[in-house]
Amino acid sequence: MKGLKKQRRIQIIALAAVALLGATGLVGYAMRDGINFFRSPSQVMSAPPSAGETFRIGGLVVEGSIVRGEGTEVSFAVTDTNATVPVRYNGILPDLFSEGQGMVALGKMEGDTFIATEVLAKHDETYMPQEVVDALKEQGVYVDPNAKPES
Repeated sequence: MKGLKKQRRIQIIALAAVALLGATGLVGYAMRDGINFFRSPSQVMSAPPSAGETFRIGGLVVEGSIVRGEGTEVSFAVTDTNATVPVRYNGILPDLFSEGQGMVALGKMEGDTFIATEVLAKHDETYMPQEVVDALKEQGVYVDPNAKPES
């Protein structure tokens, strides 16, 4: 009798382990499209993303780069001062989107152009997305808008 109880306990533990592994695999599979990594233009140019990979790119909108096409199609360039990536977007841009300001876009690369599905802009005059601030700090070109000018 004791051997039978022990065998049943081992079977239940093995079944629970298999179920746990299966559930973990399903959660991981479901999350693969929900995780979008941030990349600066320099990172995109130095290590191009794999084909079809969805990610976020951010930086400053290059002065004079906004070109409006037919309907809601817009193209512009985003930079972190070391590299520039052309961006194409078909949709309505946020009201606060403008040249020389910080932005983050979600999308995929097609050749050398980033095709954005979503564009986010700053919230007010001093806001810049944290990822953009970090990327500009790495380049050594970030200027704190709240810092007092030196006399």
